[in-house]
Amino acid sequence: MEITITFGLGLVIALLGVIPPGLLNMTAVKVSIQDGYIRAIMFSVGVCTIVVVQTLIALLFASYLTNHPDITDVLQRVAFVIFVLLTIYFLVLANKQTTQDLDPIVKSKRGLFFQGMLLSSLNVFPIPYQAYMGTTLATAGLLVLDKTSIFSYVAGAATGTFVMLYVYIFFFKRIKNKKFRSQKNINYSIGVITGIIAVITLINIIKEW
Repeated sequence: MEITITFGLGLVIALLGVIPPGLLNMTAVKVSIQDGYIRAIMFSVGVCTIVVVQTLIALLFASYLTNHPDITDVLQRVAFVIFVLLTIYFLVLANKQTTQDLDPIVKSKRGLFFQGMLLSSLNVFPIPYQAYMGTTLATAGLLVLDKTSIFSYVAGAATGTFVMLYVYIFFFKRIKNKKFRSQKNINYSIGVITGIIAVITLINIIKEW
């Protein structure tokens, strides 16, 4: 039962992180529109392969932090500053950026798999996001960071990412609005996510005072 709950936590948290339109999910939509859903699925599998590695790194880092609460307190404040700066950066960048459509270049299934891995590798946001959420859940007693729980959470995170990409592929494939797929709106989305995390971090800091 505990493994199922941990899997569910990983799935839900990953879903929330991928819900806003971003580079990965909108590229999956574009691949689906241009090359069919099978190739879009291959792209998504490539993305999730890297998500597994990123989430594992994040939880190992979270495990270290929970065993060193003095470091956690310092990093919590550092994380707040970083997320605030990231929010400002992406919102300002979005305001200055012109609309630019996202076009996948590779056509083959194998090529799209590796393109998914490449784009997911460039998207390093899941590491601090999952590290912060893992530390928060562990501190609240909702997540035990042992080997079994970590692998269960990682599997849930990969599944949650794939499910949301699947939703985008099959339910948003008819999106024609280029502004929705633009880098400008991707930056807005990332800015909103980092802003929400910054607010949550600030609330946790205030509670500890």
